[in-house]
Amino acid sequence: MTYTGDQILVTRSSMPSFEEYCEEIRKLWDSHWLTNMGVEHKEFQRQLEGYLSCPHVILYTNGHLALENAIAAMGFPAGSEIITTPFTFASTTHAIVRNGFVPVFCDVRQDDYTMDAGRIEGLITEKTAAILPVHVYGNLCDVEAISRIAQKYHLKVIYDAAHAFGVKYKGISAANFGDAAMFSFHATKVFNTIEGGAVCFADDGLVDILNDMKNFGIRGPEEVVYAGGNAKMSEFQAAMGICNLRHLDAEIAKRKAAAERYRERLECVPGIRLCGQKEGVESNYAYFPVVFDGFAAGRDEVFAQLRENGITARKYFYPLTNSFACYRDLTTAGAEKTPVAAFLADRVLTLPLYADLALEDVDRICDKLLSCKR
Repeated sequence: MTYTGDQILVTRSSMPSFEEYCEEIRKLWDSHWLTNMGVEHKEFQRQLEGYLSCPHVILYTNGHLALENAIAAMGFPAGSEIITTPFTFASTTHAIVRNGFVPVFCDVRQDDYTMDAGRIEGLITEKTAAILPVHVYGNLCDVEAISRIAQKYHLKVIYDAAHAFGVKYKGISAANFGDAAMFSFHATKVFNTIEGGAVCFADDGLVDILNDMKNFGIRGPEEVVYAGGNAKMSEFQAAMGICNLRHLDAEIAKRKAAAERYRERLECVPGIRLCGQKEGVESNYAYFPVVFDGFAAGRDEVFAQLRENGITARKYFYPLTNSFACYRDLTTAGAEKTPVAAFLADRVLTLPLYADLALEDVDRICDKLLSCKR
């Protein structure tokens, strides 16, 4: 059937008022400086370093290139292995492979779906160079355990923090864990710059490397030091970031209200599992995942019935990256090697969640979900 009523999409981009954005970009019409680290870019970078309490923030045109460059900047030997998780978006694994490295897949935890730190040491070999964990749905990894393991084996830690902008653990921003952390500012994220991303880190030695890599390796007018690419954030993206940063705390508060209503309606329903909430974490309420385990209808049936009623949910993450066709020849791949992640991928839906989602719409979603039958 085709639903003809009001649609509820899985997400909706946060945006400032039209007038606020126009005022922010007005100076670009005066300067004609549209890209190449202009006034808006520099101001946005300064504001992010303050907001995140992070020594260095390098801006990118998208999060994927930010992650690729963060990995490349570490200077790992060719053929190195990087321990990561398959319960993530394609970008995470692709960034490893596109750098010429081998992803080694670690299973995830049952409660918050992040990398199971207790399984990492069993995957370390003489070729292991780094750990690349993923903060999933805004849930932070066990950063303390991962740090201990990395120090013990002299490994780098690069966090895929695409979902974690605005999240803090014990008062510390997610930007400050590991040797580097990548944020995505894609339009679907809690905080967006239309498209965009950033690498955050403390090591002064990475500043020039990352700036060079994102700008064709150009160090000066007549000096090219890397075979870099073009991954610069434009002035228009930076301007959107400046505007959206002003409203971020209010946007997260609205998301929290919607997420709490979901919990009120769903957390005691038999056959439905909600994600655990880690002590000490200030959430950004990026996503609202629901795992169907013994519910009256399976995940796919719920997905289809919601869609028939004008509600778009997302099978996120499905399929696992270690089951992608492009990785079937990898000896490290295979969903059967990560059974917890495979279990979750077959049963999870992320329900609609965004700042402007009305509580009445949350109730409508829950009512339709709870009425689902096989």
